Amino acid sequence: MLNENYELIIGLEVHAELSTKTKIFCSCPTEFGAEPNTHVCPVCMAMPGALPVLNEKVVEYAVKAGLATNCQISQNSKNDRKNYFYPDTPRAYQISQFDKPLCEHGYIEIDDDKGNPKKIGITRIHIEDDAGKLNHNEFSGGSLVDLNRAGVPLIEIVSEPDLRTSEEVDKYLKKLKAILEYIEVSDCKMQEGSFRADVNVSVRKKGESKFGTRTETKNMSSFRAITREIEYEANRQIEILENGGKVEQETLRWDDISGKTFSMRNKEDAEDYRYFPEPDLVAIKLSKEYIENIKNNLPEMPESRKSRYMEEFKLSEKDARLLTNSKYLSNMFESAEKICGNSKAVANWLLSDISRILNEKEMEPSEIPFEAEHLAKLIELIDKGTISSAIGKKVVEELFINPKNPEDIIKEKGWIQISDEGAIKEVVMKILENNPQSIADYKAGKDRALGFLVGQAMKETKGKANPQMLNKMFLEELKK
Repeated sequence: MLNENYELIIGLEVHAELSTKTKIFCSCPTEFGAEPNTHVCPVCMAMPGALPVLNEKVVEYAVKAGLATNCQISQNSKNDRKNYFYPDTPRAYQISQFDKPLCEHGYIEIDDDKGNPKKIGITRIHIEDDAGKLNHNEFSGGSLVDLNRAGVPLIEIVSEPDLRTSEEVDKYLKKLKAILEYIEVSDCKMQEGSFRADVNVSVRKKGESKFGTRTETKNMSSFRAITREIEYEANRQIEILENGGKVEQETLRWDDISGKTFSMRNKEDAEDYRYFPEPDLVAIKLSKEYIENIKNNLPEMPESRKSRYMEEFKLSEKDARLLTNSKYLSNMFESAEKICGNSKAVANWLLSDISRILNEKEMEPSEIPFEAEHLAKLIELIDKGTISSAIGKKVVEELFINPKNPEDIIKEKGWIQISDEGAIKEVVMKILENNPQSIADYKAGKDRALGFLVGQAMKETKGKANPQMLNKMFLEELKK
């Protein structure tokens, strides 16, 4: 809980790996998960004399991202060398953009904590190459360098320090992630590091206009971890100030197990990087026609899709927003709805059981292992009375393990709903005989007793009895 005398100031630097087939300055593939150091060449390994050539698709994707986030697109930009040494950066400098980025002065609109619209400014979006990766071996006490990721194209999206709470940060990041997915410039797979954020946090006394000293926590790739880090770091800084101390400007790392930040090094400023124009690459010149063509071909954005869902499918604002927050959930919704025609049921399954399982398994919507056709078939089976909703929940669990036609699953598991009147009547009479108190309670006006009896019958039939028929038969017997 934040001390009410202080205000939190947050800015974000989001790095998104672009979904190009090849790297930013060479023709090596960008595919994730290959054997270490197999997607490399003299250029991305920084061999002497190997010269970079800019991938045109990287520029196109960056412009797309800029237009989708309301940025001004520069017709004249350039690449710069950002000098620093990391063991996983072969050149000992990164090719990035400094004073002339491709995109500037944009914004994303979110709802603040009170539900009011709020614009979060975007300072700039620029292109750069990713570093390699160090694989640490705690047993041998060393680290091995994998350069497959070196040279994978990134866009860095730098926000203004307009965010004031961890909740606003969560909304901003999810909105930004959705936008990048919709325009198909990044797969945004956080577990693979293709969407990650550096989080800048400072605090100041309420009423003050000057920002406090900020810290930056690097490479965070979990919404939950980012929320926890912001809350911990803000309270850590407030405690220092309350005790008369001074917050140091430094770069931190987050330890998710202990729930604490730890210092890595003093925070660098722009002058520390000794930027200068990249002499091996020509300037980037874009025509108005090039920019307009990209703008005119942007797909439907999350906000307009949300409005369409509310109007076309009569979904609530909340359900429409949750669905359109993910391009993958949204696409599955549309595909399944087109097959079964039951938009409300499709939305309910996606936002309840399927989302719950995704959270439990820490999976992204893009990792749902079954097709929209399977979800549509499940809903059709429930609508026809072939299975109950309770069995439907079991089928969804099974689809995550063994994705195939739900009809095959219910046949194999023996989950077809009992709709035979004689069989259901037999169960009803047995439950009534075993629960005389519930009969008395119902007749005394306690309507909840009916729900209890139906529940017992569902338990007896392992969820296979038709619940509508059960309700009807129990009522008939109880009113005698």
